[in-house]
Amino acid sequence: MGRKILVAVDQSEESVHALSWCLKSLIDCRDTLVLLFAKAPLAVYSATDSTGLPVSSSIIATMEGYANEMAAGVMKKATTLCKKLNDEVVVETIVEHGDPRDVICEVAERLKVDFLVMGSHGYGLIQRAFLGSVSNHCAHNAKCPVLIVKMPKNN
Repeated sequence: MGRKILVAVDQSEESVHALSWCLKSLIDCRDTLVLLFAKAPLAVYSATDSTGLPVSSSIIATMEGYANEMAAGVMKKATTLCKKLNDEVVVETIVEHGDPRDVICEVAERLKVDFLVMGSHGYGLIQRAFLGSVSNHCAHNAKCPVLIVKMPKNN
């Protein structure tokens, strides 16, 4: 019986690199690869816009539709890459709603994965302070081993 490996994917180059590395260096044909995309909550903080008018439900529906299209596009790209680099591996896909930091850790625990693979955006100290680091959060809070794949430095 193989391992269950969770790979967090998003629309970034770092995510694609981490998935590619995983498929080339880590996966064998007995493993199950679970691709996870965490859809962040919509950034609608008020029922009114900047002019004081109510935010239309059609605007919210449009934003939700865009988020769904993005999730579908990321998953299609990721599953296509899996077939291209290792067509023997079993691939499952999951799209969850919520803060990616929390969603990734919760799914890893719920599925009892053997380990979690994710890319690193390579934020510097200032960016990390303002934006936070999903990989850093998961490395400290996931209940399984976490493998963070960094992009190679450009020469």
